[in-house]
Amino acid sequence: MFGTTSETKKNLLAELNLPTDLASVFLDRLNSADHRYIKDLKINVSNSLKASTLSEKDAVLLALGVAINEKASLLVSSLEELAKAKGVEEKELLEVASCVSLMNANNVFYRFRHFMDKESYNNIPAGIRMSIMMNPVLGKEFFELLSLVISAINGCEMCVTSHEASVKSHGASEQRIFEAVRLGAVLKSFIVLL
Repeated sequence: MFGTTSETKKNLLAELNLPTDLASVFLDRLNSADHRYIKDLKINVSNSLKASTLSEKDAVLLALGVAINEKASLLVSSLEELAKAKGVEEKELLEVASCVSLMNANNVFYRFRHFMDKESYNNIPAGIRMSIMMNPVLGKEFFELLSLVISAINGCEMCVTSHEASVKSHGASEQRIFEAVRLGAVLKSFIVLL
């Protein structure tokens, strides 16, 4: 079976707008072994992208943010195409990339502060410009939701706590937060096998 693509692998790749004949060492090995994990992964990706509290646009933009964060260039391209097909504008795509970049700076900086837990570091102004957070084109609630997902992936406790409270203050339910973070986790697990 190695060299051929099962329907499960084809459907998994199609979910993310990737070429269905994409070669991937681990996906191909799982496919050739008819391994149950590739089936689980397909179901996890599909369910996460179709979560009840996330619109198609929300889901594809959150997935794009994860792909950018994880430097999965082929997936970034496929998700940008998918997003454009769903009516996403260039300024929205650029905001996702900007948010991911900003969260990477903040996640490193605030993890350092958290790890050190020294009054001297905590009292020095961060000095990191964040003007895009003030009036995001995707709306404050979504920007905070994306910030939360990226912060969770990057393992910054302070940022996760802060953005969870902020996204809730902008009207998000805990179910929406949960489904967004699950989407981020599942997409990261997919990227590991690309």
